[in-house]
Amino acid sequence: MKTLIIAGGTGFLGNVLVEYFSPKVETIYILTRSKKTNHANVQYLVWDGKTIDKWALVFENADVLINMTGKSVDCRYTAKNKALILSSRITSTKILGEVIAKCVNPPKVWLNASTATIYRHSLDKEMDEKTGEIGDGFSVGIAKAWEQEFFSHQLKSTRKVALRTAIVFGKNGGAFVPIKKLAQLGFGGKQGNGNQKVSFIHELDFARSIAHIINSNIDGILNIVAPKPTTNRLLMQRVSNKLKMPFRVPLPTFLVSLGAKLINTEPELILKSRNVIPTKLLKSGFHFKYDTLDKTLTALI
Repeated sequence: MKTLIIAGGTGFLGNVLVEYFSPKVETIYILTRSKKTNHANVQYLVWDGKTIDKWALVFENADVLINMTGKSVDCRYTAKNKALILSSRITSTKILGEVIAKCVNPPKVWLNASTATIYRHSLDKEMDEKTGEIGDGFSVGIAKAWEQEFFSHQLKSTRKVALRTAIVFGKNGGAFVPIKKLAQLGFGGKQGNGNQKVSFIHELDFARSIAHIINSNIDGILNIVAPKPTTNRLLMQRVSNKLKMPFRVPLPTFLVSLGAKLINTEPELILKSRNVIPTKLLKSGFHFKYDTLDKTLTALI
């Protein structure tokens, strides 16, 4: 692969992908809203996610586009934030599709971020790409609108995959950092009733799965998750065990809601049961390096 473009590539997942792909790709172009200094084979191009400008020139003859653009959902769902969460995803996806459509030699693959949150709250049924049941509510509505915009672009020469990604566990970013911090502070007990399922994937397997998709013929929707979801209760127990914490105070639902308000986020991020499995990824021949919770935590703690 010669050229990889990552839109919105300066966040946690973008950095994971840059670290993984930079030794393997000739040039990585990062589309970002703020000016940054180029380094090695990584070049930063300023864009606003709304209008076509000079950044669009690199799309001609590019190999792969990965779109990670979107305001973080780790915030309070105020009217203003809701509008920004939606518009940042829809507008950027729309403009990227328009740029690809104008290319004589467009990117061969377009991977667009989505979320495993699109499936309903489930304690029993495992959700895969074929039989998974779509949920409702604000977060699900965002995911549905995002995927609808993505798949509305009819591009004959570009293979498209929507990445329904679960919680990505990494050492230096993402959801695992506050989970570990909670356990270190002694709040390593269950959150809510603790039965809610947690679908996750190690950051390296996330990057490896992206490489696998690029080198395969997979298209359509795809779940990016480890094979076996855990529960909140078991997750917090295992993290506390790894940290050798003697105190493991549980957080009942009302305290989760209060704490979420204090740190300007939503309790849904902790209390929703995400019971998602990677049927399509496994059937395509992908092998996880960290296929269990224990392997994942051993690598991170």
